[in-house]
Amino acid sequence: MVIAKPVLLSIIELGGYPDFSGLYRNNGYEAITTDSVRKAVKLIRKHKPAVIVAEFNFQSDFRDRTSSLETVFSSLQGVADANVIVFYEKEYRHQFDRLLSQFSVFEALEFPIDEDRLDLALKAAKPENQLKTM
Repeated sequence: MVIAKPVLLSIIELGGYPDFSGLYRNNGYEAITTDSVRKAVKLIRKHKPAVIVAEFNFQSDFRDRTSSLETVFSSLQGVADANVIVFYEKEYRHQFDRLLSQFSVFEALEFPIDEDRLDLALKAAKPENQLKTM
């Protein structure tokens, strides 16, 4: 019997940081990567990821949102119970806090990303490491 690996969806809109796909695989995830939120929404429906790693990219031109990350959270509702790990820029922490007032994230990591902290978050986010409540 083959046990399926939990899916990790990595959404890299801007990038500019190391490729962590090897770290994702080393932690036992099937890593899927996309470069847009629109594609991510389709992948969420198709794969129902256990973990999503995404960037918080503040977009001042949005009237009612701070970033496209809200779209990711909305697409999860009723579809997948994913632990979301967010990378953010220190200069946009105030706007990121606005997002956190509406949605909860599993882990928030400030750039530059500390690979050891990401590794710990990935281990803790695995479905078998989550407390089950009845």
